[in-house]
Parts: sequence; structure tokens; C-alpha cells
Amino acid sequence: MGLTAAVLAVDAGNSKTDVAVIAADGTVLSTARKGGFRPPADGLDKAMETLAAAVTEALRGAGTPEVAHISACLANADLPVEEEELTEAIASHAWSATTTVRNDTFAILRAGVPEPRGVAVVCGAGINCVGMRPDGRTARFPALGRFSGDWGGGWALAEDALYHAARADDGRGEPTALSTTLPAHYGVPGMPALIEALHLGRIPHHRRHEATPVLFATAARGDAVARGVIDRQATEIVTMATVALTRLDLLDEETPVCLGGSVLAADHPLLTEGIRTRLRAAAPRAVAHLVTARPVLGAALLGLDDVEAPPEAQERLRAHYT
Repeated sequence: MGLTAAVLAVDAGNSKTDVAVIAADGTVLSTARKGGFRPPADGLDKAMETLAAAVTEALRGAGTPEVAHISACLANADLPVEEEELTEAIASHAWSATTTVRNDTFAILRAGVPEPRGVAVVCGAGINCVGMRPDGRTARFPALGRFSGDWGGGWALAEDALYHAARADDGRGEPTALSTTLPAHYGVPGMPALIEALHLGRIPHHRRHEATPVLFATAARGDAVARGVIDRQATEIVTMATVALTRLDLLDEETPVCLGGSVLAADHPLLTEGIRTRLRAAAPRAVAHLVTARPVLGAALLGLDDVEAPPEAQERLRAHYT
């Protein structure tokens, strides 16, 4: 007799959708991967088609049409009303008896901690922060952009790099090597040519994010302006983490602070050490560490939490992914 499928874990972000079917004892029965989950860009129906294709493939691989519970950690589930809408959309497929939808930052957090307790900051294309305690209390931010008080992530860093380079070149700002390293990267003779190429679309909009690694490389060579942008990012990350710790009454307890997302996973020394230094000052008992495990592990562990699986099930699951 085969193992019973207990949890269907979903980690769906802007670039990919990962799904895993997990048995009650933590055994991974099947997995599937499809494209990005982008309701704001593609519409909910189109985004759900991608998710449904991944789920169908995983369920087929596990030899079952349904599971007991779905744990879905989704990008763009930033507000309670969005979580409710996405829960309804997933539940309409009758893949499980129960469904829990969370923001995908919770997957990074749970992947990086041995129990559902701690804070995570994700700095990838954008920035977000969440915290949780085993009693179900959570802390989070809207993370919708500058109008919701957010700054940071790859796109913001790229924008700031271009901003400072343009101002340095025309005399409005402090001198910075970015005014030469950025045009050189894009293969144009100087900032006026780069500005024109970006404005007229000769350099596609999606390539603007390439300014971020140039920013880090320029900072590593000692450029003060580039270093200032990275320092600002480190300060913002620590501010978010400290506020989340305070909200959860964890500031005075030894608590993990998980760092994830493409910008943080690159482990740039200036940013990583800047975060650690600032965190020691703001929250001395917090322990920062990078999370490199696949986020679907976090979604699956949250699912096992939801169904009250025993510790050995979680250990078996984590061993599979690590």
C-alpha cells in the first residue's frame, strides 16, 4: 500500500512555480515546475492556468487526484484580500479539503528555521519582510512599492545607480565612477547616450536590472556613492527586520533573521556585512543567516505545520531538499 498524500506545497513566484506532493511522514512523492505566477501582469485566470498545470503534473506523478491540504506561498499575495481571492481560486479546483495561502516570503522564512519562529527579509527584484511565531502571530508589511513605504531590491538599486550616474555626469550630483561603469556595461560612450538609449527603448526596459551588479562591482572598488546606495539597502533591511522583531516581542530573545532573494543570496560582502553590523546594534540577540534552500521546502514545512505532522516528518522532508 502506497503512502498517502497529505500536503501539496506550492511556491509560486514571478519567475517560476514549484509544486511538491508530500506524504504524512514527510516523504516527497512528486514534484513539478512551470513558469511564473504573475496575476497583476497576466490576470488571475492566466496565472491560475500556470499553477494548475504544475499541480496537475505533480498530482499525476504522485498517483492521486487530490491531497488533504494545500500550502501555497504565492508572490503578489501581499494583502489579506489578495490571500482570500487566491484561496478561493485554488479551492475552486477541488485539489484538497483545505487550503492555506500565504505570501511567498513566508516560504523563505520557514525554509530557514527549525520551527515557525523568526523573521525573514527577502531582497530580490523588490523587498519584503515577514515574521512569525509558533502561536500563529505574524508580522508583515504591504510591500507594494514606494507608496506603501518600501524601498529596495534589485530594481530600486538599479534605478538609484542610474540616478546617481546621470547627476554625476551633468554636474548636479557628487562624482561617481558609475557614470563610466554603467555606460561601459551597456556598450555606449557615456551617460547621455545611455539615457537616450533607455528612453527610446534601444536598450529594453528589462535590461535596466543589469545596473545592479554594476553598482555592486563599482562599490567593491571603493566608490563612495555606490557604497552609499548599498549602505542604504543594508539599513532598510535591518529596519524592516527590527520592526518585525519588535511587533512579535522577539527583540529580547535570540531569534533567527533569514535573508533570502537574489540580491542577498549573491552574498556581496559590503551588503552582507553591512546588515550584520547594523543588526548587532539594533537587535543584538538576532542571528542573521542566508537561506539558500528552495522556497518550496518552506511551503511544504508550513503545510506539515498546518496538518500537525510529527517532527520526524519535517526532518525527513528537510533532508530530501538539503
